[in-house]
Amino acid sequence: MRKTVWLILLIVISIHMYGQGKKTTDHFIVMFYNVENLFDTEDDPATLDDEFTPESEKQWTPERYEKKLDDLSEVFASVDNKNLPAIIGLCEVENRQVLQDLISTRKMEKEKFGIVHEDSPDVRGIDVALIYRTDLFEVESWKKIPVIIPSDTIKTRDILYVKGNTAGDEVLHCFVNHWSSRRDGEKETERRRIYASVTLRKAVDSILNFEPEAKIIIMGDFNDEPTNNSLHTFLNANNKRRNTTNRDLYNLMYDMHNLESKGTYSYKGNWNMLDQLIVSQALIHNRKGIYLDFTDGKIFSEEWMMYSNPKIGEITPNKTYGGVSYFGGVSDHLPVYLILKKGE
Repeated sequence: MRKTVWLILLIVISIHMYGQGKKTTDHFIVMFYNVENLFDTEDDPATLDDEFTPESEKQWTPERYEKKLDDLSEVFASVDNKNLPAIIGLCEVENRQVLQDLISTRKMEKEKFGIVHEDSPDVRGIDVALIYRTDLFEVESWKKIPVIIPSDTIKTRDILYVKGNTAGDEVLHCFVNHWSSRRDGEKETERRRIYASVTLRKAVDSILNFEPEAKIIIMGDFNDEPTNNSLHTFLNANNKRRNTTNRDLYNLMYDMHNLESKGTYSYKGNWNMLDQLIVSQALIHNRKGIYLDFTDGKIFSEEWMMYSNPKIGEITPNKTYGGVSYFGGVSDHLPVYLILKKGE
């Protein structure tokens, strides 16, 4: 009899401890942020990071680095006053150490975060990464997907693929992207982003071929807008709400860009929607478990994240640097996010 009582007690305690370790939630926030050159202050001889050291023209000091970390954590804590995001995709991070420093800030350490990071071949050493709350998301596997651009000496960032399980034990596939920039001209660099798009599309199809109802979130700074060929045509990410197949991807930022002229990055007075969230059809139409609606893609901004130019009345994201001039802002991009709801 005593053995039976102890056995029952042990089972109850085990269930309770498991429940404490892995929460269930109806408020699962997924966010993406181009954090504008999150470098540590150390010189890495393997990469071109010399400009982000205390001795450089930019004078990237430990104090400035700490301020940027604190500002970023303030952004993540401000999206929802009660909950830190469950998943945060990032680009322009130098290494794993800066991610560790970020999740160790006062506002981030309230929850336990895990890190998925792989070094990519970018000459400056900037990578994509994913951090996640271990109580809300359990990573099963990940890999980096190289973007090969024939006859091009410039190496771009890998695509990061992460597969995991939500607190409700649903499989969620995430892709984090940072495609080649437009620095040498939009048309001149378009082929690089098209190759990235084709690479991503193959990876998505490899999932959908075996799992047509897969729940997929694609996030990133694509350096193209929703209506550009790389996203609309080659990736097949659009704003169709009817007559779709599971091969159609839905771009949550498409209508904001196309109908409302909103964006996440301001260039010469024009807003560009470079940072986007794209989802598979199952996340919208399958209401069993986690889901979202067509209008659930959001851009996050607070007044303290912005810079108001008194000369022309323009309001833009307050950048950390402009050339070698230190402005002390969070980032030159705005983050995007979505909130997954819990269905049946």
